Amino acid sequence: MCQLLALSCAEPTDVSFSLTGFAARGGLTDHHVDGWGVAFYEDRACRVFVDERPAYQSPVAEFLKSYPIRSRNVVAHIRKATQGGARVENCHPFMRELRGQQWVFAHNGDLQRLGEQEPGPFTPVGSTDSEAAFCFIMNRLHAHFATHADADPDNVDALFDVIEHATRTLNVFGIFNFVLSNGKAQFAYCSTRLSYVIRHWPFSSARLVDDDLTVNFAERGTPADRTAVIATTPLTDEVWTACTPGDLLMFRRGALLRRAYVAVPAEVLATSKYAPSELSAAIAA
Repeated sequence: MCQLLALSCAEPTDVSFSLTGFAARGGLTDHHVDGWGVAFYEDRACRVFVDERPAYQSPVAEFLKSYPIRSRNVVAHIRKATQGGARVENCHPFMRELRGQQWVFAHNGDLQRLGEQEPGPFTPVGSTDSEAAFCFIMNRLHAHFATHADADPDNVDALFDVIEHATRTLNVFGIFNFVLSNGKAQFAYCSTRLSYVIRHWPFSSARLVDDDLTVNFAERGTPADRTAVIATTPLTDEVWTACTPGDLLMFRRGALLRRAYVAVPAEVLATSKYAPSELSAAIAA
C-alpha cells in the first residue's frame, strides 16, 4: 500500500525534516516506487509537486528537501500502484478548487467497484480509484454549498460533517486511509493504519526512522509553535498515537479538534478484494 504524510502547524513551519524521512520510503527503505507528490499551502495558495519516478531517485524530491518552504498545511504521498499506471496524472496529491479554496487529497488503499460518479462538476483526470474517490467527496461538498447557498466555506465543522457522510459511503468499497485538506484544516481517516504525533512547547529532539538525522526542536521552536504530523507509520522515534480503524480526525493549527468514528466493515479489514454492491446502491441505502 501507499504511504501518507500530512502536517498541520500553528505557524508556518519548515517541513524539510519530515520530508527527508518520508522521501526515503519511496524505494529506499520501502518498496513504493510508482511515483510521489507533495502539496504545500502558503496562505491561500497551494503548490503541488508530483513525479512519476520513485521519491528516492527524484530530483524534485532532492530539490524540495533543501528548499526552504514554510507551510501551515502539507499533504504528501508515496505511491504503490494498485489501479492506474505510474504516470503523472495518477500521482497524489490531487487538487481541485471549490468556493475559492484549493483542496488536496491523498489515499492509501484499494477501492473496488466504485460505480458511476454522482452528478457534479468534478471528474477524474487519471485512472485511479483514489482520484475517483476524491471527486466523489468534492461533488458532495459542492452539493452542500449548492443546497446551503449561505454556507461559510471556512466553517470546518460543517465541512467535517459532509466528509464524514461521504466517508461512510466510500469505505465499504475497500481500504480507504486518506488525508484531505483545504488549507484551513487537515482531515484524516484511518481505515487500517494511520498514526500521529503532536509537537508542542516545551519541545525535545527527534530522530528519523528512515534516515540518520536528528533535530532538536527546542532550538527552533517557540511557545506559539505546535505541529501535528500524521503518517501511515511513525516517521520518528517520538511517541506516536496509533489511530483505531474507523477514526476520522480533524486537525487545525497543530491541534486535534474533532474526532468521529466511521466503522470499517469487517470484510474490508479482512481483504480489499471483495464484491460489494455498486456505489449507486450504497448511496440509495
